[in-house]
Amino acid sequence: MEELKHECGVALVRLLKPLDYYQQKYGSWMYPLNKLYLLMEKQHNRGQEGAGLACVKLDAKPGEEYMFRERAVGTGAITEIFNSVYRHFRGIPSIQLKDPAFAKGSLPFVGELYMGHLRYSTTGRSGLSYIHPFLRRNNWRARNLVLCGNFNMTNVETIFQEITLTGQHPRHYADTYVILEQLGHRLDREVEHLYRKYETEGLKSLDITHAIEANIDLTNVVEKAASSWDGGYVIAGMTGSGESFVIRDPWGIRTAFYYTDDEIVVVASERPVIQTVMDVATGSVRELQRGEALLISRKGGVRTAQILEPQKLCACSFERIYFSRGSDRDIYPERKQLGYNLVEPILKAVDYDLEHTVFSFIPNTAEVAYYGMLEGLNAYLNGVKIKKIKEKNGSLSETELNGILSQRIRSEKVALKDIKLRTFIAEGNNRNDLAAHVYDITYGSIVPNVDNLVVIDDSIVRGTTLKQSIISILDRLRPKKIVIASSSPQIRYPDYYGIDMSSLNEFIAFRAAIELLRDRNMEYVIMDTYHKVKEDQMQDKPMTVNRVQAIYEPFAPEEISVKMAELLTGTAIRAKVEIIFQTLEGLRAACPNHPGDWYFSGNYPTPGGIRMVSNAFIKYMKSDYLKKHPKLNFES
Repeated sequence: MEELKHECGVALVRLLKPLDYYQQKYGSWMYPLNKLYLLMEKQHNRGQEGAGLACVKLDAKPGEEYMFRERAVGTGAITEIFNSVYRHFRGIPSIQLKDPAFAKGSLPFVGELYMGHLRYSTTGRSGLSYIHPFLRRNNWRARNLVLCGNFNMTNVETIFQEITLTGQHPRHYADTYVILEQLGHRLDREVEHLYRKYETEGLKSLDITHAIEANIDLTNVVEKAASSWDGGYVIAGMTGSGESFVIRDPWGIRTAFYYTDDEIVVVASERPVIQTVMDVATGSVRELQRGEALLISRKGGVRTAQILEPQKLCACSFERIYFSRGSDRDIYPERKQLGYNLVEPILKAVDYDLEHTVFSFIPNTAEVAYYGMLEGLNAYLNGVKIKKIKEKNGSLSETELNGILSQRIRSEKVALKDIKLRTFIAEGNNRNDLAAHVYDITYGSIVPNVDNLVVIDDSIVRGTTLKQSIISILDRLRPKKIVIASSSPQIRYPDYYGIDMSSLNEFIAFRAAIELLRDRNMEYVIMDTYHKVKEDQMQDKPMTVNRVQAIYEPFAPEEISVKMAELLTGTAIRAKVEIIFQTLEGLRAACPNHPGDWYFSGNYPTPGGIRMVSNAFIKYMKSDYLKKHPKLNFES
């Protein structure tokens, strides 16, 4: 119910034929720009803080610009950047505007290679200077580099040290800047290597330049840089001379898909986006594999290469539960299964009383899981009906039979989000009061003091929305009991691979576990965990054990759920509140090909993730727990 900042979205379009081909076949040389716009707009859910695009124009003459970039901040950034681009085409006579040769020779943002990006900050940094694509300029076309990605590096310090030791002086300490400079340095070295090679062979001046641009291979550039990366990533880049690449991390944490034919190459973060924009079947869209790169040469040659050795598959399960479009052929049934899995615990929570229970969902992203839950409930109810009919052994009257067959699962839209209401202008108690009105309820949808109310959700992270608005608003309907059913397991650990979850104390599950330890006089577990984390940090080797898992180990998931409900409800709530979560086993069964469940299990796929969660725990102890309990000496 809390909106998480999504992973970023990536789009790339590469034409494989001259612009006049698209003018003749599709009626416009703007064909690639229009496709890029659709690819980005269909991924709007992956970026609300800003957007950017870049274009490379092949075969530009000296003195002419060949790389273009436009960026904007805000939820309307896609519209803004494309308005800025198309503004260059207004006021031009129609006959000229329809001429691909004129457009390419005279207009900006007219080229064969395009890149788009939608940004969600995972670091707290914001503003235009942090919007992708990032651009590294040079007078040699082959040395120009533009970069964008959906990623977060957990070892940016190591990469920073690596490039500074080569003599570079990065202007910013942020992973995107550092990766740009690292790749740029490798690109420089590759160009210099080719320069010396062709100079030795007797080529001179422009002949050397043309030879470099015709033969540069980004495989070495990407491979040497990526060998030091720790994190989840899909990174796309293109050079001023027209080479381009997209690489996926070797654990398969982040996703990338591509489609290619004899006219075009298209890349996006999600498969159904490409299907919709290009109107192609599922099987025509390929997934970039672990450690694999898609490479497109200046001449339009398309190939894949295994840049990094594939590691244990850790494809992000949250991608399936929450971030990706539910219209994907595989994701839709997976999310339905997650809802189906919750049927038995829900029935237990309402004492199997379907006659006096109403089912609904909040927010809209939980709708698919809701359908799965309804299927499971209907299957259960059908079983009940069959049993009742068999018990009567043919002695049922028509009235009795109709009574059994007329039993239905009661589903209602009990709450709707008021998209007009904003609470950012208020603070403290005033903000909480306004937050209680973010959702409107459907009065009369349940019988007061008689009906139970079950609401399915796709994730419970911080619990603030539940506490400040959802539970209190639902309580106004006067249900006998409120059951919040989460289609995901308890979110216990931060993400460090591209999603805005980094502070342990943000998680209601973590706060509940800490409170349980204190309630049961088990603070020694907190202390012991703290000292072990500190000891691990002093070791000069990668961390391999997530010590923070010890905070949860003394408790069954149900115990933590009970404590969470206690923390999220106050004396003002009249209804009994129960929270039900998906089990880890249920998640793994529903999403078998996406075993990256570190959010829930704490099993981080890389040493960098373990190091980051260890740092987060130390930060929590020093900045939060110590302030609340100043008599404790954590350094002893």
